[in-house]
Amino acid sequence: MRTAFVLAAVLVVAGCTGEAGPDPAQPAGPAEPGVLRVLAGSELTDLQPVLDEAAKATGVEVKFTFTGTLEGAEALAKGEVDGKYDAVWFSSNRYPAGIPEAAKRLGNQVKIMSSPVVLGLSASSAQRLGWADRRVGWGEIAEQAGRKAFSYGMTDPSASNSGFSALVGVASALAGAGNAVDAGQIAAVTPRLKSFFAAQSLSAGSSGWLSEAYLRRATGHDPGARVDGLINYESVLLSLNASKDLPEPLTLVYPDDGVVTADYPLTLLADSGDDARDAHQRLTDHLRTPDVQRKIMETTHRRPVVPGVDLDSRFTVRDLVELPFPAARDSVDALLSAYFNEIRRPSRTLYVLDTSGSMAGDRIASLRSALVGLTGADDTLTGRFRRFRSREEVTMLPFNTEPGTPRTFTLPEGDPSAQLAEIKAYAEGLVEGGGTAIYDSLSRAYEVMEPLVAADPDRFTSIVLMTDGENANGTGLPEFQASFGSVPASVRQVPVFTVLFGEGSSAELGQVATMTGGRVFDARSAALGQVFQEIRGYQ
Repeated sequence: MRTAFVLAAVLVVAGCTGEAGPDPAQPAGPAEPGVLRVLAGSELTDLQPVLDEAAKATGVEVKFTFTGTLEGAEALAKGEVDGKYDAVWFSSNRYPAGIPEAAKRLGNQVKIMSSPVVLGLSASSAQRLGWADRRVGWGEIAEQAGRKAFSYGMTDPSASNSGFSALVGVASALAGAGNAVDAGQIAAVTPRLKSFFAAQSLSAGSSGWLSEAYLRRATGHDPGARVDGLINYESVLLSLNASKDLPEPLTLVYPDDGVVTADYPLTLLADSGDDARDAHQRLTDHLRTPDVQRKIMETTHRRPVVPGVDLDSRFTVRDLVELPFPAARDSVDALLSAYFNEIRRPSRTLYVLDTSGSMAGDRIASLRSALVGLTGADDTLTGRFRRFRSREEVTMLPFNTEPGTPRTFTLPEGDPSAQLAEIKAYAEGLVEGGGTAIYDSLSRAYEVMEPLVAADPDRFTSIVLMTDGENANGTGLPEFQASFGSVPASVRQVPVFTVLFGEGSSAELGQVATMTGGRVFDARSAALGQVFQEIRGYQ
């Protein structure tokens, strides 16, 4: 019972509702005296009790709208936040600060707390590797990772700042020049980065869901293979240990050649009015008082940033080396492109797509548009890093009254444009008609997956199930659940990410996601293309 409670708590704290995040371009409400409209990273939900107390002390209420790092930077650069928000509060301003059009909209920045991105390993794994009582560098970690001496999970660096910071930090450390890695150094450091990321066996679009997945696997509540550790914020790893629900605690490994630290600057927007400026001043002054800094440390496991507030015993390493961060956006973008197209293990995704008669009209058009967007038609900042990538394997399995004919597209290394054009043409040719055989089609998906996994097991593999209705043909959920145990072990670990659309059954799709170690995404109040992009962070 305690395991279920802690899993739910981790999910709530992370802000992982399974829905696509609100569009940061949408208004957060009218400006009001004593109210700060804040565009923020979802991990700040755990700060709400502190902010509730701050509201009583200062009269300043914070109204959050949550978004991802790249989405927030893009909204800033396009001016979509102008007049709609008073402040932004991300784990770091490093990426938007490198985009001139975004940087010019950032006003007064006040650091509130900090948390480095580090490696957490199960105690037995750290002991086996000899890292329990010895500081090591990223080079040694990369060497052991290349040998598959341990496995770990990390968030997608285009979706979450913890993964973004880890990628930049490891690249800068392995470059070894004492300066931030630049575009010219990426090719030279790519072989060592490939070794490092060879050990990554779990990806996620958020730090919270990553922790939940690790906990589920560690406690046997997930069919996926157990993972030895996580790269995540120190605060998240300490929170997992504090839950006391792990079979064994995590040993935090602080690389002695440096880390990248989130410093959580509460940043006033340059065009904010006098009321917002006053509220920002009152709130930041309060949050930086010694008593509140201690409260933040106690409740969120983040480090205080005010001199004179001592770290408690949880923080075993006090003095950290801060790795340099690229100042130029082109260096960061080049590193992200190399990561997705060359460095990380490639993906394999099978899309089980509802093309029943109820999809007629706008719904089938939305499905076509969502898939076409992943072929490169979406040239936004987030779209560029969430599209289908070099070396990726994509299978389409449409269904209506029964499963259709699957078609697999394998994108080559280098220039995948020809295969992307074929996927685009396929998506544009989808037609609707017939009934809805959800579970026959999902069972067929696992059959299709089996030989693909056997031929090339070293991929991030997942299934995306999208339906706009309830099952009407073939076997039902009980029969699928009863037969799931007989699915070959090699593919039983493949998670299913289910997409609620139209009148799809949230209860049934939730059970499928939970049983397979996946997650539910809600496209009933968000654009299907936005949801498909969000799922990319988990593949």
